Amino acid sequence: MKNYVKLCLDQHPELDCCGADMRNSIDFLCDCFEKNNKLLLCGNGGSASDSSHIAAELLKSFGLERRITGSIRNQLDGDLLEHLQGSLPAISLPDFTAINTAYINDCTPEYMFAQLVFGLGAEGDGLFALSTSGNSQNIILAARTALAKKMKIIGLTGKTGGQLVNYCTVCIRVPETETYKIQELHIIIYHTICLAVEQYFFNN
Repeated sequence: MKNYVKLCLDQHPELDCCGADMRNSIDFLCDCFEKNNKLLLCGNGGSASDSSHIAAELLKSFGLERRITGSIRNQLDGDLLEHLQGSLPAISLPDFTAINTAYINDCTPEYMFAQLVFGLGAEGDGLFALSTSGNSQNIILAARTALAKKMKIIGLTGKTGGQLVNYCTVCIRVPETETYKIQELHIIIYHTICLAVEQYFFNN
C-alpha cells in the first residue's frame, strides 16, 4: 500500500508541519465512514469550490477503480453493477443553492451553514471546515453547531488557524498567510487525504 502522506511530504517538504494532522484526519475519516457515518463540508469562495471538490473525490472513483462489493452486488442489475462505483457519503453544503439563498434572503446570513449542519448532521458524523483565515463566522457557527450535535471536526486553514482551531478535533494549518498561497497548499493536502481514504476502502 502507498503511504500517500509520506509521498506528499517528500514532494512538498514545506508541509512537513502538517504531516501528523493529515494522518489524524485520514484516521478519523476512515473511522467515520467505516461506522456508516457521513461527512459534511463547508467553506466560502474558493474554499466553497474546494468543499465540492473534496466531496466529488469521495463520492466516485479518484485514483483507484472502485468495484462494488458486498451484498448490494446481488441487488444491482448488470448495467448498474458495470457502471456504478464505490462511494463514500460526503455532502458539500455550499452546493445547496435553494436553501442557502433562501436563508441568506430570509434569515441571518452567517448562520446559513449552521442551519444545514443542524438539519443534516448527526452524532458520529464529521464536518470538514475550510477557512483560509480560520475566522469566517459562518464556518465558526457551523463548527459550534457540529460540536453540539456530537460531531467531529477537521479544520483546514492558514498558518494561525484563527478561531476555528478552538473547535476542531484536528486542524491542519498550512504554513502560509496569503489566501491564494494557502489555497494552493490546501488542494495538495486534501488530494492526499482523499487518496489515502480511498485506498483504505477500495484497494481491491
